[in-house]
Amino acid sequence: MSAAAAPAIAQAKRWYWQRISAMVLALCVVVHLAIIIYAVRGGLSAAALLGRTRGNWGFAAFYSVFVIACAVHVPGGLANIAQEWAGLREGPALWLARAFAVLLLVAGLRAIYAVVAA
Repeated sequence: MSAAAAPAIAQAKRWYWQRISAMVLALCVVVHLAIIIYAVRGGLSAAALLGRTRGNWGFAAFYSVFVIACAVHVPGGLANIAQEWAGLREGPALWLARAFAVLLLVAGLRAIYAVVAA
């Protein structure tokens, strides 16, 4: 692979991962909305919801996939925004976006842990 082709290949990979994660996110959003509708129609309180999620590792697995898909999806768009709106070069924009993705991942997984295990 030539040095000139490397940036184009890296950009294509980011595009690919953003599209794949978007498909996962779409499915996760539909399931999440169904869960919300079920909870609201059932008249569940916050305490009842937390009671159902404590120790529910299926819940943890589903929402972990949701969080990971977000952490994969967000950096591509955020890096583009940082480049187009803030005028950052590609390298710093990508590092900023990746740092934010790590923050999303840590915060999301911590929230899942708090709801399921704590």
